[in-house]
This record gives sequence, structure tokens and C-alpha cells, in this order.
Amino acid sequence: MSDNTGRMRSADLEDSGDLGINPTANPTMGDMIAARFNRRDLFRGAMAVTAISATIGTRALAANEQPAKKTAAASFDFKEIEAGVDQTHHVAEGYDAQILLRWGDPIFPDASDFDPNAQSAARQARQFGYNSDFVGYIPIGGSSQHGLLVVNHEYTNEELMFPGVGIQDAKDAGFSKMTKDLVDIEMAAHGGAVVEIRRQSGRWAVMRESRYNRRITAETPMEITGPAAGHDRMRTAADPTGRQVRGMINNCAGGVTPWGTWLSCEENFNGYFWGKLPEGHREAVNYKRYGIGTPAYAWGKFHDRFDLAKEPNEANRFGWVVEIDPFDPDFVPKKRTALGRTKHEGAAGIVNADGRYVIYLGDDERFDYVYRFVTAGQVDPQNRAANLGLLDEGTLSVAKYNPDGSGTWLPLVQGQGPLTGQNGFASQADVLIETRRAADLLGATKMDRPEDIEASPKTGRVYVMLTNNTRRSDAQVDPANPRAKNAFGHIIEMVPDGGDHAAATFRWEVLVRCGDPSIKEVGATFSSETTKNGWFGMPDNCAIDQKGRLWIATDGNNQKATGRADGLWALETEGELRGTSRHFFRVPAGAELCGPFFTPDDETLFLAVQHPGEAEEGQPASYEYPNTRWPDFKDGVPPRPSVVLVTKQGGGKIA
Repeated sequence: MSDNTGRMRSADLEDSGDLGINPTANPTMGDMIAARFNRRDLFRGAMAVTAISATIGTRALAANEQPAKKTAAASFDFKEIEAGVDQTHHVAEGYDAQILLRWGDPIFPDASDFDPNAQSAARQARQFGYNSDFVGYIPIGGSSQHGLLVVNHEYTNEELMFPGVGIQDAKDAGFSKMTKDLVDIEMAAHGGAVVEIRRQSGRWAVMRESRYNRRITAETPMEITGPAAGHDRMRTAADPTGRQVRGMINNCAGGVTPWGTWLSCEENFNGYFWGKLPEGHREAVNYKRYGIGTPAYAWGKFHDRFDLAKEPNEANRFGWVVEIDPFDPDFVPKKRTALGRTKHEGAAGIVNADGRYVIYLGDDERFDYVYRFVTAGQVDPQNRAANLGLLDEGTLSVAKYNPDGSGTWLPLVQGQGPLTGQNGFASQADVLIETRRAADLLGATKMDRPEDIEASPKTGRVYVMLTNNTRRSDAQVDPANPRAKNAFGHIIEMVPDGGDHAAATFRWEVLVRCGDPSIKEVGATFSSETTKNGWFGMPDNCAIDQKGRLWIATDGNNQKATGRADGLWALETEGELRGTSRHFFRVPAGAELCGPFFTPDDETLFLAVQHPGEAEEGQPASYEYPNTRWPDFKDGVPPRPSVVLVTKQGGGKIA
């Protein structure tokens, strides 16, 4: 953890256990990429170790003023915005950006208006939560003008939420100003929301009277389903059955299923647990592999279930994909253990040609893995109810990338290969509770922070966002892509063999290596058509529109060093312009961009702006002195994470 001079909570949660979490000697993605590029490419990659740290400042803004002469027609038709950073958001000319929902906005008729000086857990539980990540739109009656918005509320920033509190997980703070009341507000601000929305006269509005509207928090009763349900390692004093749990936490990206449910993914759950396991407890190795033990929140100080000394099994009940039916406000959310327990970034899927549903999953940690889940049963488009248990049975696999551009899916099935009782896997429940360790033993390829993974229904190609890996040492250079101390990340394109997403094998290529292409040592590989505004780093979330075009949201641009904020870029994936990127949307100071998600007609694009006003390195930020007061810009009102929607002026499809 950094000190009180400023830090990013999201980065701290990721960094808290990065050193030594994956202890294996499994080949890294860098090893695989190294074998596929020539000596000149490898030398360039190795040079980036010093080039990034030495030149990320002023030279990072020195990309070509003009792109090369166009040789083919672009699939995107918008005027690119300028990269930069200031107090507000920016969108491409000819488009409107509407603030739809802000932290604290009431979503029920009886909910209180936002008052930052009168916060309470009861009020927050009836208001929109904090730091939205995944945003999904589920049509009502097939409409692109009327539907349900499903939104994850990932985590909270106490220094921006509460007057006079400041950063509490710093070493010199020690959570000293956190009270039970403040912790309970944080717990109510986590989870997610279902909100009915409608477009009328070109503007979208929240339907506060809707029977569908719902808040899910860290206290909402949930059911544990699938192979790990009821296992001894899932049982607690409060739940001796091992089948019931309260709440979901740190829900990052997600997915929407063809049967209209919402998949919400628990990511950095490790930061919520306090205390130490009893001496010699069986979960010690398991919890170390997930980085549990350094709290980022004071929850365990006031709630025994988050204290490992008092409830040593509770942490096993988090780190899952949660399925929620937004059309039933009484639906008990299900933690689908068949999909494995990792730091889930997302759960986007595609219906395979044989009718089975295939979900791609990233484990967002440096040196961790890419996964795939294939249902045992088929999607029944005529019987929605029959699909509600589909995710409880199937095969979870982990990816191994080979030097020749091929790849293999390695099934995580108890009794196969090293996944036996001798290695601590007496049942399939053990495999799923310790998904990471099982994947270690299978020899999966260590990746550079796998985040969102999306499959294109149009082309069948799968895109893996690899955000960065600044923990890769000089000795691990391989020497390779992305790079040692890889600050900018890259994107992998995968093609399932035979067009079968359930096949055991696939092909893969690097779509782009991210960063400033004008700095040769960085080794970025954007098309020469990409302008100084068009390059990006740290790909995180992504979306594929109805035309099959790829949109990239970023997380982690060091605004002080690069002079540019996070935002949304449109990336060409076909033809002569493959690898050309254009800048569409920019977030305000201190924020990152999440989402994105399109309505079925591509006329509305939903985006989530997380932690506006948060500190950058060496720049303090607090409730009283944030880096911006977006979106209200009122004295005494803190910055408010918000969901933004983008529409074309005069109507029509985006871009």
C-alpha cells in the first residue's frame, strides 16, 4: 500500500498480492510470444524495459501528428477526439453524452435524495451504488428503447465518499477513522443494481416506479449452487449447510446471457478479509494463492464473517460468478461454482453451433490465466426457465498458448492428470474452490492480467484484453511481448478450431501491442493509420457492436506521466486497416472507463465512469479536495461515479 500522498484503490487491490501469488514455473505468455517473433522484434521488446520508464513523460505525447495516407475505407465514421486530461468528459463531435445515473441517485419512489452529509446504510441501500463497472442492457419485449439496465457496483473510495475521513488503508491511518456506520454504508454501496429505463423523445429516463428496480448489496441473501455447494470448505457458523451466503463484493465486469439473466463477477475479494487464519488451518495455502491477508477495508473490524480468525471458511464463499434474474425482483442470486473461483473480470459468452453456451473468463492478476466454461446442456430458446440451471453443469478449462500459434484448453476435472486426492483435490468442489492451484498444476500459460474477454457472434473470433504486467522482471523478459515491466498491455485474438467454441484447440495471434507507437523502444504495433490521439494503453473492458467492430475501454493511464486520461477507443480488426485505433470518449481526471455496452440497435452506448477525482501518484485527493467534482461541479458535493449513455445527435447508429 502507498502512503497518504495519494493512491488508487483499484490498483492497490490488484497490487496487494502480486508478488509470489503464482509460484509456478509455468511458461508465461511472453515465452510464447517470444518464440513467434524474430530477433529484431525481441530486441525491441527488451529495450522497452528502460524506454518506458525513461520516456513515458513528454516523449509519450510525441506520436505522429498525421496518420499515413489511407489505403482503405475505415469502418468507423466519427471525428476523433483529442487525447488529454481535464476536469470533465469528452465525446466525439456529433454525439451527446447524458449522465443517466450517479452514485446516490434514488432508484425507488421512497428513496431519499442524495445528501453527502446525511449518508446512512439504509439510505444507500435504496440509492444507486458506488463505482459501477459492468453495465448491461436487457431489452423488454425486444426493444432498444425500453429495457433493464443491470450494473455492478465494484468497490468504494472512503476518502472521496465521507467528509473528513481520508484514505484509511494507508499504514499511518490503520482504519482509525472507520466506524461501523461508515463500513455499513460501504457494504450497502457494493453489489449491483437493476433499473428500468426508457427512451422518450430522444432522452433516456429512469423509471423509479418500476417493479423491476432492485439493489443488491454485500448483505443480500444468495444461494451457492453447483459442485462446491454444501462442501465442508463452504460451511460457516452462520451457514452450516454451506449453501447460503450474504452478499457479493468487488463485482467487476460481467455478462448477459441469451436467456436474459445477468452474470456479475466477483474480482478482488481478497481485500475484504481481516485477521489471520488459526494456526495450521487447511486454507493457508489456498488463501495465499489468492492474496488474502492484507485488508483494504475495515469490514472485519465490525463484522465477524470478514475476520479470518473467527470465520476461516468465509473467504471461500467469494470469488464466484453470480447469476441474477433481473425480471424477478424476488430472485435469490446464485453463485455458480461450476465456473470456478478466481478474481473474475468478466463472463461474456456465445451460443456454440451445437447449442451449448460457452463463457470466456479472465482472472485479473499478473501471471494468472484465461479460462473457458462450456455448459453440459444446450440453450433452449423456447423455454427460458429451462436455462436457469444451465450454468451448474459443464466443463471449466484453462488455456495453454503454444509457440506455433496454436492453443489448447486443459480441462479442470477432478481425477484427471494431477488433479487428484494426492495433490489435495479429493472432489470437484476442491478443484473449483482452488481453481488457481489446479490450473497451476496443469501447466497453464501465465498471462499479463487477463481482463475482459469477448467473443464476436459475427466472426467467431475471441478478443482477450491483457491490461499490463509491471511485475515482469528483467529476468522474465523471455525476451518478449509484451515487455519486461510491461506498462501498456496487449490484445490477443483467438480463433476456435473449426469455428467450434467447445473445441479442445484454437489458434491465436497478437492483435496489437499497446503504447505509444512513436517510441520505437516501446514496441507498440498499432497500424500506421493510428494518430497521436488514437493509441491507447491498458486495455480493460471491451464490447463488440452489431457490425462486429471492437471497442476498447482502458484503465490505468498515468495521467500525470502521459498527459492523457482513460477512455474509449474504436479498433479495426479486419483488412488493411487492422490495428488502427481511434479515440471516441474521454473520462475526467482521476477516473477510469468501464462498460461499454450497446443496445441491440447500436443507437445507444452505455459507459461507466469509475472513481472520478481519485488521486494520482503524488497528488492527494479527498472528499474536500478531489481532482474534479464531476459530474455536478458544485461546491461541497463530492465527485460521483456515474453511468453515462452516448447517442448520436439527430438519431442513428453509433459511429
